[in-house]
Amino acid sequence: MSSSEKTLRRDAAENRQRLLDAAATVFTERGLDVGVDEIASAAGVGVGTLYRRFPTKDALVSELVRQVLEDFVALAGEALSAPRGEGLEQVLYGTGAILASHRGFLSRMWNDDETAALRDEYRRILFELLDRAKQHNHIREDATESDLDLLFWSLRGVISTTRGVTDKGWRRTMAVMIAGLRPEAEALDSPPMRAEDSAKIMAQLHPR
Repeated sequence: MSSSEKTLRRDAAENRQRLLDAAATVFTERGLDVGVDEIASAAGVGVGTLYRRFPTKDALVSELVRQVLEDFVALAGEALSAPRGEGLEQVLYGTGAILASHRGFLSRMWNDDETAALRDEYRRILFELLDRAKQHNHIREDATESDLDLLFWSLRGVISTTRGVTDKGWRRTMAVMIAGLRPEAEALDSPPMRAEDSAKIMAQLHPR
């Protein structure tokens, strides 16, 4: 490969990443309704360059979602090495921080067909961390996988509602919910959500 070809490839890769970075910033600030021309402008490239890298706006959003879910899987994988069942709490706060920094496209975070395998892998590790936390008496024994689903659905609402006002709301919410998951917390007078109900909701949120 000639030096000029290498330069062209490097420039293309840099433009692609600039577009992704700009899209993440613009979506976080203003939501998914922003036009591609504004994203291209924020990246310092032309709209034609954007369409050469991402043929549709949907393709651009899907790539952003893929990158975020890769971060989730890496975070969860690292937490498996945490001692005494502490990995679950580590992942909960880490996931919250990632979600909060990408709040502009939360609605697409879990319902993108292209990234279903990453989403499933993240959930598999998350539920393994839940089992370890219960084994080490770090989380109450009656905590279920559906409790974690409810936690994240609640967190998504808080992050969306507080967008542009404060970044502290989701952390407080997470702390309150984790406190309720502690073994020493009071007994719960409501049974856990049934696994089949959780699966039904997940199917509605993430249609294949």
